[in-house]
Amino acid sequence: MTARIGVVTFPGSLDDRDTQRAIRLAGAEPVALWHKDKDLHQVDAVVLPGGFSYGDYLRAGAISRFSPVMETVIEQAKAGLPVLGICNGFQVLTEAHLLPGAMLGNDHLHFICRDQKLRVENAETAWTGDYRAGQEIHIPLKNMDGRYVADAYMLDKLEAEGRVVFRYLDFNPNGSLRDIAGITNEAGNVVGLMPHPEHAVEPLIGTGRTDGLPFFTSILKKLVNA
Repeated sequence: MTARIGVVTFPGSLDDRDTQRAIRLAGAEPVALWHKDKDLHQVDAVVLPGGFSYGDYLRAGAISRFSPVMETVIEQAKAGLPVLGICNGFQVLTEAHLLPGAMLGNDHLHFICRDQKLRVENAETAWTGDYRAGQEIHIPLKNMDGRYVADAYMLDKLEAEGRVVFRYLDFNPNGSLRDIAGITNEAGNVVGLMPHPEHAVEPLIGTGRTDGLPFFTSILKKLVNA
């Protein structure tokens, strides 16, 4: 049976179709989920894609967090449903308190778009099993509000528990504390990151590499072997 991975579309989502394509390339079935529909249609995992949901009004992700679909996503994520938040999706996850901390405007106050070097810090989450700890990868990044912040206690807790999943290398593009590019929850089923793995799944596009594809093959293997 083919694994079904839902991709939520909010008003202002930009990368939902790209994410669906990445899921298809990995061998799973992408399922379009609408923000007003609480029904997740029996998907095995959910991706909150990048974009500028609701125009980033109030704060990035602050309005989307209250979309009807998020009520079910929050409930099922707490019960173990794998959830990946990419860029705006990461912002939504922090606003929904599925991940700790907050996303603020880039420290240089400008939108940034570049190929970003990352180091994989945790290869044991539901979404990173096809990487290895310490692996260096290149993933496209594009954001205006990508600066990850948390208080010192939470930052130390994330570090101590191995919950920093990705870290920026060579250049911190947005001022994120401790160069954090992505984190996970305690259970490892919810992951958020600012770079866009769905743009690095085919040699023809993005970085010209496929460093983002293991996100989607990782969850497929996790679901098949569950």
